[in-house]
Amino acid sequence: MKMMRQLSLLALVCLTSVGASAQKTTVQSIEEYRALLADGNPAELFEAKGEGLWKQKRGPKNATLEKCDLGKGPGVVKGVFVELPRYFADTNRVQDLESRLVSCMETLQGFNSAEIIKTAFGKGEQNNITALATWIAAESKGMKFNLPQSHEKEKVFYEVGKRLFFQRAGAHDFACATCHGKDDLRIRLQDLPNLTKNPGDGIGFAAWPAYRVSNGQMWSMQLRLNDCYRQQRFPYPGFISDATVAIASYLGVNAKGAVSVAPAIKR
Repeated sequence: MKMMRQLSLLALVCLTSVGASAQKTTVQSIEEYRALLADGNPAELFEAKGEGLWKQKRGPKNATLEKCDLGKGPGVVKGVFVELPRYFADTNRVQDLESRLVSCMETLQGFNSAEIIKTAFGKGEQNNITALATWIAAESKGMKFNLPQSHEKEKVFYEVGKRLFFQRAGAHDFACATCHGKDDLRIRLQDLPNLTKNPGDGIGFAAWPAYRVSNGQMWSMQLRLNDCYRQQRFPYPGFISDATVAIASYLGVNAKGAVSVAPAIKR
């Protein structure tokens, strides 16, 4: 009987070892698949569209966005993505890339920001904002995140974002931290990075905007965060809401030193 128990234990150890090996092979296969897809990332099409929109005269004022200040002066796009969200004195708000673009589209081109906010994701001007964000993000590819935290409102947004990240609620009592608050978590074949700290280069905050192969869509960080809320069974936050900007501030500050690979490609 003792020998049977020992054999059963040995069999269990072997099966566990084989399972771990198979899991590792699966993860490696997924990474290889992503690497192959990255060679022809469809995000490049959105980059081209975004650059064109930046230089195109549009809106009631028939103007371009080339005087838009994203944090480094009018018209400067290189390096701005890895320092957003940040405080802007002209709006007296902490803004991420998408909300800042809406401000510029309103002031420079004459668009109605309220109408843009009400538009569905992937439609109309929100679709254009995603393309603009994709191109602007690409201009900072390979740079390290370094969000400013010198202004009092930047510090407040970080703290609010942290609280929202850990807030449990909804039908399933979920929080952002449920999936992204610990090391070595997975869902199906997907690794879930720990976003309470710097998860590493090109992971988490440092990978969006990204092209989603599974649905053939380009997702900005705004849509990524909104879909996380959907999966928690929360109501969708409003586009460029302070809540999503605050969470982005928390994630962005935590990602300090991580290298941006955006626009990336996801399953």
